[in-house]
Amino acid sequence: MRNAAGGGVAERSHAGGKSAKDEGISASVRPDRAPTSFDIAHLAGVTQPTVSRALSGSPMVSEATRKRIEAIARQLNYKVDKAASSLRKRRSDTLALLFFEDPTADESLINPFFVAMLGSITRAAKRAGYDLLVSFQQLSDDWHKDYEDSHKADGLILLGYGDWEIYRERVAQLSGQGTRFARWGSVEAAEALHGLGSTIGSDNRTGGEMAARHLIGLGRKCIAFLGHASSHYPEFLARFEGIASALAAAGLPPPLQADAITTEDAGAAAVHALLASGQPFDSIVAASDLIAIGAMRALEELGLNVPTDVAITGFDDIPAAVSTRPPLTTVVQDTQRAGQLLVDSVRAQLEGLPAPGAMLPTRLVIRRSCGSA
Repeated sequence: MRNAAGGGVAERSHAGGKSAKDEGISASVRPDRAPTSFDIAHLAGVTQPTVSRALSGSPMVSEATRKRIEAIARQLNYKVDKAASSLRKRRSDTLALLFFEDPTADESLINPFFVAMLGSITRAAKRAGYDLLVSFQQLSDDWHKDYEDSHKADGLILLGYGDWEIYRERVAQLSGQGTRFARWGSVEAAEALHGLGSTIGSDNRTGGEMAARHLIGLGRKCIAFLGHASSHYPEFLARFEGIASALAAAGLPPPLQADAITTEDAGAAAVHALLASGQPFDSIVAASDLIAIGAMRALEELGLNVPTDVAITGFDDIPAAVSTRPPLTTVVQDTQRAGQLLVDSVRAQLEGLPAPGAMLPTRLVIRRSCGSA
């Protein structure tokens, strides 16, 4: 039942019996009508807008106040009418998660690392009271014009982007039209855009440095990096810079480098390019697990043993990393925390609150692809 007096949240009562301990609160509500958010506000000692914010999951309400309000709402058998509330707020209570195409061995065209992040985003959206619209967009589409204009979603979460130098123009357009969005990517590159949207990402430089230090500790002296190392791919570039830093600190020569996008075929091609160059290397840090898996396949086909001849590490810890032969040492990114922060960032923007980016720590998982000291 909707409250004729209005307010930030519409009301609906649910029938049900009350226990003895509920009677004190229930007695404060007139028996001839359903409880409203104003009743909850009176009993909690807060304003009605605070009740509305608490029951919609707003970060503007403290955890203690939210729990007190939710407890009273449960005792009154009060539930939020999401449809009426959304209509009143002119919101859909929906977030759109946009995957962007990546070359893959199957027909999904979705990087398996982002598939791993989907679960955490879905759960975080549910906890915040949002439905999640998942869509696959080609980079050639005018995705930056569609979702808010058509009221499909209140805000966007963006995963994947290809060439950053091209993609950032569309990020700027999103911000210019007032779209509330958060993206996964390079925090450093996003800072150069002076706060357009919100970016959550990993500490890629430290991740590359950890992988290189581990290989150096195993006695490896000639490390090759497989992946682009330019401003077009800022996350890969940061990983390369971390490797270079670790080698310099150990008094070793800088890393070799061969371009590769995030596919197995590109990893295999990069290994062939390195061998054709005639430059010796005893280990590889791949910019992604898919590149590493392709590199391992190429090394095996060429009669080289992993890790005896060439030790190798990846980046991402996709499910396939534990199934390679030998299992792949890799840098782990915190997909669970990332999903929560991406949702929190969009939600904060919808509430008119600051939504700064965040750089998450990485860690190295050691498996047999590096051998032992």
